[in-house]
Amino acid sequence: MDTRNTLHARRYARGAIRPVAIAIVGVIGLIAAGAWLLIFKPHEDMALSDSGGHPSTPVTAGKTAAPTPANVGAMSLNELLSEARKAMNDQRMLAPAGNNAFEFYLKVLEKQPGNQVAADALRETFPFGANSAEQAINQRDFNEAQRQIDLLAKADPANYTLTILRSKLDAQRKLQDREQQQATDKERQQQLAAQKAASDKIEADRLAAEQQKTALAAEQQKAAQARAAQQQAESARQQAMAQQSATAPTGGSAAGGAGTHGPVLVKGGQPRYPTAAMRSAQEGWVEVSFTISPDGSVANVKVVDAQPRHVFDRAAMDAVSHWKYEPATQGGTPVASERQQRIEFKLN
Repeated sequence: MDTRNTLHARRYARGAIRPVAIAIVGVIGLIAAGAWLLIFKPHEDMALSDSGGHPSTPVTAGKTAAPTPANVGAMSLNELLSEARKAMNDQRMLAPAGNNAFEFYLKVLEKQPGNQVAADALRETFPFGANSAEQAINQRDFNEAQRQIDLLAKADPANYTLTILRSKLDAQRKLQDREQQQATDKERQQQLAAQKAASDKIEADRLAAEQQKTALAAEQQKAAQARAAQQQAESARQQAMAQQSATAPTGGSAAGGAGTHGPVLVKGGQPRYPTAAMRSAQEGWVEVSFTISPDGSVANVKVVDAQPRHVFDRAAMDAVSHWKYEPATQGGTPVASERQQRIEFKLN
């Protein structure tokens, strides 16, 4: 008995709930239909009436945006609502400037502040307009974004979404300014680096030119010193030859074996050619001065000049040290004398 009562109560409850749910769905449908009739249907009908169509004929979506109408300020309410509806159909919520739904609805409210159709349309389409403004911000079209935000503010100045959009627009502008400043700083750094590189190259070229000039001057000075030394050696040689000629014995004194005469070489000899010079095929000469003792031996051998220096000096001194002379005489008495001789080193 209790079981039958319970099942009956459950069936009764389900039967009572079903009509309530159906009633709720119906109310929601009526509200949606009413909103469509109040907001969009009047504009669709007027747009179709203006174009010669029947209000029941559906409007084709995705039509090409119409050109900006002329003399918008002189339009009637119906004309403005019709243009607004066309803009809605073309998805021209906030753009282009002067030919969008928001501006047409705002013109309607200027002419008739209490127009419920325009006010409802602006309220319902506000989120779509905010989305359009946000896209303009993301695309960094800041002037267009500011225009759209200002347009949204005319429709609903107290909407908190405007605060968010303005904050985002300000942040994006600052970000762009920072990026531009960073790009400017980077470009400036690159320019400074290029200028420094060019300056360093100029300085390096200048130093290289100075070094080359210094090296050339040193070579010229060395060559001048070599010429002066050679001239000095030649002058000394000529002076020695003149002195030798002046002290040479005359024919009469030599024949008599008495009187005054200069030294006469009795035993000479070629110097030893240095091995290192021979291997490198070097040639040169050495100018030596020496003393001929009264007994005809050679002493005090010194190098006066040489070319090249320190290559043949030792060989020349060794050779001259072993020479033997008939000493110079003065009044028939052997005396010491000084002499200077150039020793040539040439390869056969």
